[in-house]
Amino acid sequence: MKYLDPLPRTIVTEDAWIPMPNGVRLHARIWRPEDSTAAPVPGLLEYLPYRLDDWTAPRDSERHPYYAGHGYASIRVDIRGTGSSDGHFDDEYSQQEQRDGLAVIEWIAAQPWCDGSLGMFGISWGGFNSLQLASHAPEALKAIVTVCSSDDRYDNDVHYMGGAMLGIDMASWAGTMFAFNSRPPRPDVVGDRWVEQWRDRLQSTRPMGATWLSHQERDDYWRQGSVCEDYSSIKAPVLAVGGWHDPYRDTVLRLLENLESPARGIIGPWSHQYPDRGLAPGPGMGFLQETVRWWDRWLKGVRNGADAGPQLRAYMPDAVRPATYYEERPGRWVGLDGWPSDAVTSQTLRLADAGCNVPVHQGQAVVKSPQHTGMDAGRYFPYGNETDLPPDQRSEDGRSASFDFAPLTEPVELLGKVKLRLKLASDQRQANVVARLCDVAPDGSSTLVTRGVLNLNKRNGRHRADPMPAGESVDVIFDMVSVGYAVPAGHTLRLATSSAYWPWVWPHAEEAALTLDVAECRMELPAYRPTDDTPDVEMGEPEQSRPLPIDALAKTNGEVSSAFIAPAQRSTWNDAATGEWVLDVDPGYG
Repeated sequence: MKYLDPLPRTIVTEDAWIPMPNGVRLHARIWRPEDSTAAPVPGLLEYLPYRLDDWTAPRDSERHPYYAGHGYASIRVDIRGTGSSDGHFDDEYSQQEQRDGLAVIEWIAAQPWCDGSLGMFGISWGGFNSLQLASHAPEALKAIVTVCSSDDRYDNDVHYMGGAMLGIDMASWAGTMFAFNSRPPRPDVVGDRWVEQWRDRLQSTRPMGATWLSHQERDDYWRQGSVCEDYSSIKAPVLAVGGWHDPYRDTVLRLLENLESPARGIIGPWSHQYPDRGLAPGPGMGFLQETVRWWDRWLKGVRNGADAGPQLRAYMPDAVRPATYYEERPGRWVGLDGWPSDAVTSQTLRLADAGCNVPVHQGQAVVKSPQHTGMDAGRYFPYGNETDLPPDQRSEDGRSASFDFAPLTEPVELLGKVKLRLKLASDQRQANVVARLCDVAPDGSSTLVTRGVLNLNKRNGRHRADPMPAGESVDVIFDMVSVGYAVPAGHTLRLATSSAYWPWVWPHAEEAALTLDVAECRMELPAYRPTDDTPDVEMGEPEQSRPLPIDALAKTNGEVSSAFIAPAQRSTWNDAATGEWVLDVDPGYG
């Protein structure tokens, strides 16, 4: 990591209160060039509920001063009812949040140190609302950078996947946000009224899990804030960034395919993190330099080529042995001039041509997985911790109906979505089907490549629930999550199908058995074949402004001491006598 110290321009830091139309004030921190009141500069906004005075302060210190030192006023704002901001938080990505965000943009554009043009950026929540506010097309918002975010609140967030209800992460995230929103404002920011403000916040805050559970189909609740409902509403240029170990990576490809405004995409090997932070898996990239070029192009009119070159830059990871942690993933960067790309073609594999680990009788294979299938799923949101990623999948493969294709005679590189076309029947009216694509090495180790889920009651659309006709075969089509992965010659592709995937996916009330009509089932792979004119891609090394030093507190032998906080952990065990399986997870959300 390279720290720019000193920064190219001298900066000042100040706190401000941004008034909303109804009198509520939002707390903001502003980093800007010292001379910006005399020579106004463009503004950059990051808008979050994650408490700028504590939780995101280290991360904020890495990037906001950097942007200010490169000629921007960079502003970090706490959403209403969070951190030290006034008012009541009502829900994630709410209409209130968006109305306030538009008022914040208007306020920034009117400040004497701002030249009237803005960019917006963020990761996860901040990436979501960057897209959402861009869909309102405020005049001052000229470009956005969205990282590890989603255009689809229902089917590509922490609540539902393939129409199936997510288990551990929806529950833990609801609890985490309830805890965040119950914390007090900072006394030295809000003054003596902090106790009254905190008491009012405690009386108003509500856990969001019940709301999410009450909307199990894709209704108006989820359509609000899902920019996939109308991509044409986004007029500002978009730089979309994701990671192959982040659950939201599909969004990058969807935005490139559907946006009418200028769009560029980057997908690296990263987890749910900014790609300059040095967190596993690497390698990282010069994200801040890349985004400064983006801001310079669209906010300052610099003809620097940020809008030229490959539309998609993607990291092609090499095959690796299964592990829950990789410091770095070996591989290379590839460039594609457009997405969808002619360099990616569909390669079909028929399940009838594969060997299966369960009996195939008269062309039919039964899938009835034990309920602890999914114990080796790894974490839904990898953050770079030592236990985040899926371990060897052989145990999971044995709990599934697994189909092994012939060993590859030549390497295959996958880039994009794997599509499944299945003909199946269920003996229950409700069922889930889960599919995992694994890379099986000659020694038998099984590395998870990608996976997908379909709630069979949502097979006709996520907006409706159609019970399965028990005992009757139906045709279903669903995608696995997008992937970049190079499979070597001599390795075997394995498709593992299961009816359970706890604790990722909440089970239905009845345990279903699925019957696959193997002759009618197939998998379509996105095979990437570079051409002679494939553009070369180089990504710079990360650099940041010098971050805040962190002095974290931890308990040691019952005593509070200054030490590191133990990272997220994950452990499993089972009682052979009772058949009980236990998964112990600390998500480590902070």
